[in-house]
Amino acid sequence: MNLPLGLPGFDEPSTSPGSSRSLAGRGAGLDGAITRFTAMQASGDPCIRAVHQQPAFEGSFAELPEQLPPVLSQALSQGGVSRLYSHQAEAFGHVQAGKHVVVVTPTASGKTLCYNLPVLQAMMADKGARALYLYPTKALAEDQLHELHGLVEACGSDLKVFTYDGDTPQDARRAIRERANVVLTNPDMLHTGILPHHTKWAKLFENLRYVVIDELHSYRGVYGSHLANVLRRLDRICRFYGSTPQFICCSATIANPEELASTLTGHEFEMVSENGAPRGEKYFVFYNPPVVNQQLGIRRGYLAESRRLALDLIERKLQTLVFANSRLATEVLTKYLKDAHDRGPIPNQAIRGYRGGYLPKERRAIEKALRDGEIRAVVATNALELGIDIGSLDAVLMAGYPGTIASTWQRAGRAGRRNTASIAVLVASSAPMDQFIIEHPEYFFGRSPERAAVNPNNLEILLSHLKCAVFELPIKHGERFGGQDASELCTFLKDFGFVHQSGESWHWIADTYPADTVSLRAITSDNFVVIDITGEAKVIAEVDFPSALTTLHEKAIYLHEARQYQVERFDYDGRKAYVRAVECDYFTDAIDYTQVRSIEEFDSKQQQLACSRHGEVRVNRQIVGFKKIKFYTMENIGAGHLSMPEQEIQTTAWWLNLGEEFLRQFEDLSPIQKQNGLAGLGNALRTVAAFLLMCDPRDLGLATSDEPLTDGMRIEPNLFLYDTYPGGIGLSEPLFRMSGQLLRHAHNLMEQCPCEAGCPRA
Repeated sequence: MNLPLGLPGFDEPSTSPGSSRSLAGRGAGLDGAITRFTAMQASGDPCIRAVHQQPAFEGSFAELPEQLPPVLSQALSQGGVSRLYSHQAEAFGHVQAGKHVVVVTPTASGKTLCYNLPVLQAMMADKGARALYLYPTKALAEDQLHELHGLVEACGSDLKVFTYDGDTPQDARRAIRERANVVLTNPDMLHTGILPHHTKWAKLFENLRYVVIDELHSYRGVYGSHLANVLRRLDRICRFYGSTPQFICCSATIANPEELASTLTGHEFEMVSENGAPRGEKYFVFYNPPVVNQQLGIRRGYLAESRRLALDLIERKLQTLVFANSRLATEVLTKYLKDAHDRGPIPNQAIRGYRGGYLPKERRAIEKALRDGEIRAVVATNALELGIDIGSLDAVLMAGYPGTIASTWQRAGRAGRRNTASIAVLVASSAPMDQFIIEHPEYFFGRSPERAAVNPNNLEILLSHLKCAVFELPIKHGERFGGQDASELCTFLKDFGFVHQSGESWHWIADTYPADTVSLRAITSDNFVVIDITGEAKVIAEVDFPSALTTLHEKAIYLHEARQYQVERFDYDGRKAYVRAVECDYFTDAIDYTQVRSIEEFDSKQQQLACSRHGEVRVNRQIVGFKKIKFYTMENIGAGHLSMPEQEIQTTAWWLNLGEEFLRQFEDLSPIQKQNGLAGLGNALRTVAAFLLMCDPRDLGLATSDEPLTDGMRIEPNLFLYDTYPGGIGLSEPLFRMSGQLLRHAHNLMEQCPCEAGCPRA
């Protein structure tokens, strides 16, 4: 947990007989793992690209603040917390001074007390005061509820703290609205369940003193852009009820926490970034799989190497968390590690998978078993990257670079809590970004984490939330929303029958419920449910709309906790997929076709023999087939054709138009060679673009298309890098501005490539 020392109800989970926590030799196992990697590095093993030692730190402390109520100070002292970490005390001081605060310290540094102490101090002084806590996931809110509730009980206080989300029973909701001093929820519930029904929450909004936003760094890109607009709506409602809440934000390390907090909330912040929490010694290993074909530059598969290294850590009795970058990779690795228990000392059911799509009850059971030491290893997506309490782990292994420096440190920080030593291993895939990071460890260890970028004024997102705002409260003439003249935007909405002007105000008149049609996290709010019909029909998972098209098509092999199910029927309109358990030695991977066409060109400039352009485009994507991939060997053992519904979005893009003069240099090449060369150039540009923008590579789509010229006789290829979300999130315009730098870096990347012919990394 996040408290510095043990407190009743919050200390590290006790060991149970037979659990990995009570296994002897964990320290020896860790020493052995560290010794092995350092010995490999000393011997010149080319796979070990770096072994970085982060020394232990004893911590920096401050006395408990005098402003704390005696019962709160006593509860902390009885739990062994006689002092605060220096950053906790600093944050408390800023909050007491009435400032908005953002705390930026590493994982397991006690950020929870940075907001719980000032909030509880205010609540105990004024029983009518209210606070709203926002967490990115329901699981994290539930996790933090136990910590806060335990602290309240230890104080002997009658303060009421509750979670309020989609799982909250209907009969409990009225009591929470009336009685809760602290409401723990998530942005989605605030967006759909609280703000549209603010009249039922009048007592909360009239007395709202604090708004806490935890895991601030997770609100970037589209999700962050949506949250900024939700908070604009929250601000309107608070002003209507006469409250001006103070914001307390907590974040893992990012380059621009103050800027992000300010963009999301519209306020200026004091930053607390000097970490005072003690930490154990950590070793960070960079591992590049060995080359198996020097001429072609082909390396051993990163999933196979991750499996081998993870098994070594697990067999050393180290409780291990393995991160994978996709749901498919997570399930494949889970299967590989589960298969190993039949051939080695790993206990059955000691290895579990964990990802979005698992039902909430299943995820909670995995989290508890991990805390209690009943699980030896978990293979997870970024769903476990956030601060859910999973106890004190020994090792983290990352199968592939997570995409950002910030996420890599966040994942590595899940092992080694406070004074315990730990190890983190990054295994590179053949992707260009992975290879650059793994071969240039000095870049990773010497560079600050990325900036978190949001674009709350994206027109599509802004209009969606303006509809919600009008539904909640009429918009007055001259009112501004997100810096825009709301009246002008309402005039646009009027033409579609959403609003009506009456006097000096705009009112909502449509029959629809606008918040219900706006998803904060994805293009669409539609989820597919997965129904197992092997025996009695039962729901085993849910899958978001974009992922469903690639994983739940008919004949797909759907993997869940390493179990294989074949999709027998895909009900697109009903948002259901019916699956049956099977035993097979392969999984499936969808094949998609993407077509991009320019709609409007905003700007252009010549780049030597090519033309750099920026504008609006239409992207059409369709799943056209699938491959059958054999487990372990990764052989392609078959394929199938599909005809799935086509998906279309309008977004912004940067693209390179390659004219006739440029193409004349390659007249000796065949059409296939030209096409492969263009694809390689596109991959190089996308890799460099992600570095220059410091964004997640998945936020940039890549496509090529041919542009017919006016004479109709010739075509010129275009290479597009487009924002993968409707309306764009502001990535293409800076790419256009940096296009010269982008092309130079891509040229250098290809020039320095060691491959003799072609490159598997492209």
